Amino acid sequence: MNKRKIINDPVYGFITISSDLLFDLVEHPYFQRLRRIKQLGLADFVYPGALHTRFHHALGAMHLMSQALRTLQEKGHLIWEPEVEAAQAAILLHDLGHGPFSHVLEKVLMPGVAHESVTLAMMKQLNRQMNGRLDIAIQMFEGVYPRKFFHQMISSQLDMDRMDYLNRDSFYTGVVEGSIGADRLIKMFEISQDQLVIEEKGLLSIENFLHARRLMYWQVYLHKTLLSAQAMLTQILRRARELTAKGENLFATPDFFRFLEKKFTLADFEFNPDLLESFNSLDDNDVWASVKGWTKHPDVILSALCKGLLDRHLFKISFFDTVPGEEILAPLRKKLLSEGILESELSYFLVTGETTNWAYEKEQDPIKVKMKDGTLLDIADASDIPTIEALTKIVRKYYVCWGKNVSLRG
Repeated sequence: MNKRKIINDPVYGFITISSDLLFDLVEHPYFQRLRRIKQLGLADFVYPGALHTRFHHALGAMHLMSQALRTLQEKGHLIWEPEVEAAQAAILLHDLGHGPFSHVLEKVLMPGVAHESVTLAMMKQLNRQMNGRLDIAIQMFEGVYPRKFFHQMISSQLDMDRMDYLNRDSFYTGVVEGSIGADRLIKMFEISQDQLVIEEKGLLSIENFLHARRLMYWQVYLHKTLLSAQAMLTQILRRARELTAKGENLFATPDFFRFLEKKFTLADFEFNPDLLESFNSLDDNDVWASVKGWTKHPDVILSALCKGLLDRHLFKISFFDTVPGEEILAPLRKKLLSEGILESELSYFLVTGETTNWAYEKEQDPIKVKMKDGTLLDIADASDIPTIEALTKIVRKYYVCWGKNVSLRG
C-alpha cells in the first residue's frame, strides 16, 4: 500500500505525508477525531468562515515543521531523518488532548486536567499500540530529548503550532492583520547554542509575527461576542453537571454523559485506557446534539440557555479596565430580578470574567536574535521598535456578561 500522500491545503498548497509512520498516525482514530472539532470553537458566531478544524491545523503545523527542518539542514545543521520524522509526528499529535470547545470543556468538565497532559497520555497510548515508534517524538514533546531546539519548535513562542494557527485562523476568519508570512520567517531560522534563534535579517518578520499575534487575540480569540458565547456554553455545562449530580438522566451520548456525571483526574487518564477511548469519542457533535436536546428540557435555566446559544441570542457583554464593582453589578441584578429570574438563578445569567493578552512572554520564553557578530540578543533588545518592549506587558481586561430579555416563566 502506498503510504506517501499529498493533501491539497487552502493555506499552503500541497502538504506531503512523507513516511509510513506519519500516514499511520493520520489514519488513526485519535487523529481522525480532530476532523470533528473546530479549531476556533464558537468563533463562527463572529466570523462565519471560521469553520476549519484541528485536523486542518495539525496537518499545517506538520507541514511547517518539515519546511523548518529542511531549512536548518540546508544551513549545514546535522539533523537525522529519524529526528525529522519524530518532530513531524510530535507536532502532528500536539492537539490530541483538546476536547470540543476545548477551554470551556476543560474548565467545567475536566478542572485541573490540562489538554497538554491528556495529549501526552494519548501519545503514550499510541506508542504502546505502535511498539515504541513514537519514543523520540514523545521525548521531543516533553522537552527531555537531548537536542533542546526540537522542543522549541513544538512548544515555544516560535513554535510551528503558533505559526500555523495565526496563518490559518487569519485565512479563515478574514482578519488579514493576522497573516505572518510564515515562509519568510522560517527561512530566517538558525540554531545557536542548541537554541532555535532568528537571524538578524529576520527582525522585521518577528516584529510582524508578534504584532499579528496581539491583533489576533483582540480581534478573534478574545472578541467580546465569542467571550459571551463561551460564557453561555460554560453555564450550560455547569447546569447540566448540577442536574446530573441530582440524579437527572440528561439526554447525552454515553461518553459525554460519563464526563457530565463524574470529574476525572489526570491519573485517571494516565492509567485508564478505557477513559481515553471515551474522551476520544467526544467531539463538537456530542455537545451540539445535547444543546439541541436540552432546549426542550423542563429545567427552565438549562432550556433558556440552550435556546439562547442555539439561536445566537447571546448575553450582552461589557469590558472594564478594573474589576467591576457593585455600581456595575447591582443594577444588572435588579434588572434580571425584575424580569422574573430568582435570586438562586442569577449566577447563570450574570457572569464576570477576565482576559489577558500577553503578546511576548519575554521572561518565561525569550525569542533570541543572532546578530551579525554572532551574539544572541532578546528580540526586545535587538529591535529598534519601542512597541516590542510594550508587547511584553500583560494587558488585562475584565468583563461582565448578562442575559438580555430573559424569559424563564412565560
